[in-house]
Amino acid sequence: MNIPFFKMQGTGNDFIVINNMELKLFGEQLAQLAKRVCQHRISVGSDAVMAVDFPEHTGDFRMRFYNADGTEAEMCGNGARCIARYAYEKGLAKEEMTIETVAGDVQAWRLDERLYKVQLNEPTTVAFDCEFSENPELVIDYVELGNPGIPHLVVHYPNLATTELADLRDLAKKLRFWEKLSKGANVNFYELTNQEVIVRTFERGVEDFTLACGTGSGSTAYALRKRQLIEQDPIVLNVLGGVLKVEVSDQALNLIGDTNIVIEGIIRDEDLVL
Repeated sequence: MNIPFFKMQGTGNDFIVINNMELKLFGEQLAQLAKRVCQHRISVGSDAVMAVDFPEHTGDFRMRFYNADGTEAEMCGNGARCIARYAYEKGLAKEEMTIETVAGDVQAWRLDERLYKVQLNEPTTVAFDCEFSENPELVIDYVELGNPGIPHLVVHYPNLATTELADLRDLAKKLRFWEKLSKGANVNFYELTNQEVIVRTFERGVEDFTLACGTGSGSTAYALRKRQLIEQDPIVLNVLGGVLKVEVSDQALNLIGDTNIVIEGIIRDEDLVL
């Protein structure tokens, strides 16, 4: 089966993007596709597969998001920015659009050729100062975006900028699978120095650190603003893949960042079975 695709990345989060309005793959087929083609070395390689599909109500299109392990995610901020550009480039939407996601509708705007802004799902569940018995000194907040919520832990970690990811991995896995959280959580470690925010995110589905997480950056910015630790607007976050900006207000949580079309082509993986 030949599958036309874009490979895109936003601040280092990379995605395989397809038009399922044409392919008409079922959910299980999309999950199998993601598990195969996201594998580096033996296939295309990416963090996830995103499919543009027919809207179910008044949106311009529906975003279906499958992690590299085949699980379907509620939403992805960096993915939403990339799929918005894909939709615009393919003539499926105009410069302002509404994207339907599992977690709710997402507004998106084309700011220039590569820069896109998306309104993240609003915080629906927030808890500050969550106590983690294995390390009670950690300052941990919990933020869910949307309904059903995208779960995020926001964890203050001193000297994060000079800490190797390998030294964080065991703690990240324990927090990601924390038994108190029914769905687990993405884990966002942060350090704040002189109004500069450094973020490192361990993501569900990928089960490792990624170069960026849009909803994780949004959740971190929201927690910092609610704690009154930062006044800057937009809040600038330094992630491994570059820089993201988050506008935080009582009405909205907006994610702004660059997009990059890396490859346009045909997937002809001869070992792919759908």
